[in-house]
Amino acid sequence: MSSASRDTDSVLDAFLESNGHDVEAWDRSYNKKQCPDCGGLHDTDALECTVCGWSP
Repeated sequence: MSSASRDTDSVLDAFLESNGHDVEAWDRSYNKKQCPDCGGLHDTDALECTVCGWSP
């Protein structure tokens, strides 16, 4: 993912949160997705945490 995409995502998330939407997303750890509930690391194409079952 390019930095422009990340910047756009963060602006969109901030807009949604400021307008009352609950935005849950993966945390990032270098080139991996990190589950915000249990901290499990996954490839960037993961759709669900294989450790605890969390999904955005």
